[in-house]
Amino acid sequence: MEFALSEDQRMLQDSISGFLKDNASLDTIRKIADDDAEAKATLAAGLSEMGIMGLHVPEAAGGSGLGLLEACLVQEALGYAVTPSGFLAATVAAHVLPNAGEAYAEGVATGDMVFGLSLTELSSRRDLAGLTLKDGHVSGKTLLAMVPDRATHVLTADTDGGLHVVDTWSATAMRTIDRTRTFQELGFDHAKCEASMAQAAGALEAARLLIAADTLGAAQAMLDKAVEYAKERKQFGRVIGSFQAVKHLCAEMTAKLEPARALVWHAAYAMDTGDPEAAVMANLAKAHLAEVGTFVAKTSTEVHGGMGFTDLLGLHYWFKRIGVNRQLFGSPEQARHSAAELQGFVAA
Repeated sequence: MEFALSEDQRMLQDSISGFLKDNASLDTIRKIADDDAEAKATLAAGLSEMGIMGLHVPEAAGGSGLGLLEACLVQEALGYAVTPSGFLAATVAAHVLPNAGEAYAEGVATGDMVFGLSLTELSSRRDLAGLTLKDGHVSGKTLLAMVPDRATHVLTADTDGGLHVVDTWSATAMRTIDRTRTFQELGFDHAKCEASMAQAAGALEAARLLIAADTLGAAQAMLDKAVEYAKERKQFGRVIGSFQAVKHLCAEMTAKLEPARALVWHAAYAMDTGDPEAAVMANLAKAHLAEVGTFVAKTSTEVHGGMGFTDLLGLHYWFKRIGVNRQLFGSPEQARHSAAELQGFVAA
């Protein structure tokens, strides 16, 4: 048995990475962070043309029929380029919506339906009011929803863990430290549920796994930038990469990040194959990558010295991406608590 990516999987990730290298430069990311609508739309259109939104949609519904492992490879590439994208929400929707009707999966694949994602009730109980379900309608507010600009539907959860598709909501923009993505506070005023599922059916685990992959990509980018900087920056007549202390910092980042990549791949493979431990592994991947990503973000900035804090290098975009990812869909502590519940170590 080979524990590595297939040629097709590598080609998929390379094609996405190549596109982003050409179309998501640091200047483009700066424009997006400054709310340049044209820059956002151009990049989103290019990604959609590559067909990634339907990557996890079954072939019978018009998608590529690929698994969460392939989705994680794409999300890792998006994280590496700190690219804003509705890919995560589309993938989670594709993961759970076949249970609600094939029309939704087809809509995601064709692009006619663009989903936002609001899973606050599944990952935190600190909401403003919480979402309640009554007579097929949801009411209340939910925080920190990921909603693309062209969203037509929102996948949201209620206080009892049910999952619903809603096409009517009010939105208030939320400013986070990560300006590369759009977050909103959503309000639902007796909004009719187009489709409902009694249980979240793996939505939270899929979201946490994809966020772990995004952090993996962002952390790898910060590590690569630190290594390149250490090869060029000179002090006392020598490149700083020749100093033992700097070598150790880069080596420690690598030593922490490489096993984390294996963890993400294993968790994704487990979810694709229906492994009984899949949900546990997804939660542990989210928790571990949050902490590894934080370490890499901090250490990479240290390697850059004072330049690491300047906008000239733009390192802060990756730093902030990792910081927000740490809390998205639950903190490391919450994710580990979920894993403990699934294993019966603590009461649900």
